[in-house]
Amino acid sequence: MANELEQLVLSKAQKWLDGDYDEATKKQVRYLMDHDRKELTESFYKDLEFGTGGLRGIMGVGTNRMNVYTVGMATQGLANYLKKNFAGERIRVAIGHDSRNNSRMFAERVADIFASNGFTVFLFDKLRPTPELSFAIRELKCHSGVVVTASHNPKEYNGYKAYWTDGSQVTAPHDRNIIAEVEKITSIDQILSGANPGNITLLGEEFDEIYLNKVHTLSLSPESVGKFHDMKIAYTPLHGAGVRLVPASLRKWGFTNVSLVEEQAVIDGNFPTVESPNPEERKTMAKAIELGSRLGADLVLATDPDSDRIGVALRNAKGEYVLLNGNQTLSLIMAYQLTRWSELGRLDGKEFVVKTIVTSQMPNVMAAHFGVKCYDCLTGFKYIARIIRNNEGKATYIGGGEESFGYLAGDFVRDKDAVSACSLVAEAAAWTRDTMGLTLYEWLQKLYV
Repeated sequence: MANELEQLVLSKAQKWLDGDYDEATKKQVRYLMDHDRKELTESFYKDLEFGTGGLRGIMGVGTNRMNVYTVGMATQGLANYLKKNFAGERIRVAIGHDSRNNSRMFAERVADIFASNGFTVFLFDKLRPTPELSFAIRELKCHSGVVVTASHNPKEYNGYKAYWTDGSQVTAPHDRNIIAEVEKITSIDQILSGANPGNITLLGEEFDEIYLNKVHTLSLSPESVGKFHDMKIAYTPLHGAGVRLVPASLRKWGFTNVSLVEEQAVIDGNFPTVESPNPEERKTMAKAIELGSRLGADLVLATDPDSDRIGVALRNAKGEYVLLNGNQTLSLIMAYQLTRWSELGRLDGKEFVVKTIVTSQMPNVMAAHFGVKCYDCLTGFKYIARIIRNNEGKATYIGGGEESFGYLAGDFVRDKDAVSACSLVAEAAAWTRDTMGLTLYEWLQKLYV
């Protein structure tokens, strides 16, 4: 059996040496054949699978690794499905990426292949939060989109997420149909590339303004922000895509005292200051909490590398920073939205919120209190997006989320959005101080009681 596997691996590796692959790739394959058979096996023993969420894997040469060839084959498969599904239409796609190593190269590869297939392509000029890519698909009336990110995974990884016309990650039946098309791409010779560079339009800071203006429409208490605009906020983008837009959003909402963790505001796919760029972990938040302590910050915020997950730390009565879990952050933002919608006379019985089945029951209780429907759905934001889609024109979505540190307010994005979540948490902190004389931590305790 071991011998069979070895033969399979060697024959697949040989195809890369004989095929139309670049010289640097071939050199690396030869090195593995001569010096590291274990890594050669890991790299070639199977093909990196395009799953229902796209691709995710360790970067390197080989059929089981993230590289320009595996990314290219996945993109050609997706392009073929789009051509079948939208026959006769001029297909439009948007592409974004985060701060990971090779993310820009992969994003440009995706753009080139889509353009070579005759599509109109919108490519962000540099890294952007994943939620802005979701927004761009809707705003620019795209049929699909791709974001190159491995979210909060370790630095060795990268990934590729495919989106549909509504700005949501693909769901059934499209997910399975795309997988079937990707599986038909068995050689890099099937990939169209190097044609039609004129089909690619770069999206720059003027598009960020459109997105940030939309995020600002979620603001519910500008008067409270006016009174507490200089509230101290410490923020870390964890070397990722939130570095510019999260502070810009907070400024647009009126906050004037936002401090960044300087060494983590450096865009770096090696994430040199953390073991893992995941804001769920206290040690990942250590530098932000340290900065918060030094400043006496009211609020410590973090976003993961693609800025869709939010981390929040609040000071307790002893002045120590407590890292909220995903259920607490979700409950806090949703309670704030529901309370303010009610006070502003916006609730008429046709509103709804959504949460996943593995999330706390707190949202169900809060929604019932305000006479708002609460849907429970499968884990994953694409299922929250599906409920929003099914209710379009019938009911108004307020907000929703899951316990894994993701929240989405408003329906102009269809994936979790830490840019708007950070702004809402900050505004909620100003509002609780203004109207109740409470810190967010005290209000959260009160909500649970």
